[in-house]
Amino acid sequence: MAGKNIIYRPMEVKDVAEVHRVERSCFSSPWSRSIFIREVTLNDNAIYVVALLNECVVGYAGIWIILDEGHITNVAVDPKFQRQGIGKGLIEELTLHSMKRGVTRMTLEVRVSNKGAQALYGKLGFTPQGIRKEYYLDDKEDALIMWRELGEEWTNIGN
Repeated sequence: MAGKNIIYRPMEVKDVAEVHRVERSCFSSPWSRSIFIREVTLNDNAIYVVALLNECVVGYAGIWIILDEGHITNVAVDPKFQRQGIGKGLIEELTLHSMKRGVTRMTLEVRVSNKGAQALYGKLGFTPQGIRKEYYLDDKEDALIMWRELGEEWTNIGN
């Protein structure tokens, strides 16, 4: 499985072209390259990480830090590498970086139809807390809002 050979690290500007490739392969309304460049270079409240396999980006994730809360903005894994633990690894990596910045709880939105992602987030301790009606602009699909408190169990990840 690819998940065992994955290296996780903070995203750099040099990663943007490959991150954008992953973004386009996963989302119907992808962010532009310039958005990623601004996020990595100008947004001091953002953390982005990449998953690398043989020095090639196969996934990425991002979070915005707002006081003691983290709002996960994106989680994307190249479709050829999904269901191999990479998404889980990306969220764990974001969690570690976020906790160093004082985050005590995290949230995200996920399409109500995306049962696979919801299952992953549930395994990571996220619980459904509400619905954002017509959240997704491309098709007006609702988003499920999920939250997770960061407790003691997250302090030993990666050790």
